[in-house]
Amino acid sequence: MTNNTLGDQVLQIPLSDRWRIYHRLQELKIKSSCPADGSLRVQVNNLLEAILIRSIVMQFIASRHELLEWLERCWNYSDR
Repeated sequence: MTNNTLGDQVLQIPLSDRWRIYHRLQELKIKSSCPADGSLRVQVNNLLEAILIRSIVMQFIASRHELLEWLERCWNYSDR
């Protein structure tokens, strides 16, 4: 995301993944758009939406290694 605040965000997403991410956001009823300039714009209204958006983007652009590290951190956190 372009900044650390909630509100309108412009995501830097590879073109090959942009539409798949956009459609997943639409399924979750997260306001988003793909304007003619090729960007993916997302309305982030709360922390839960921010977490969902991050999770969706990670599913498409993260490497297997990054996804495994993320999952291990979640498991370690849940053990506390």
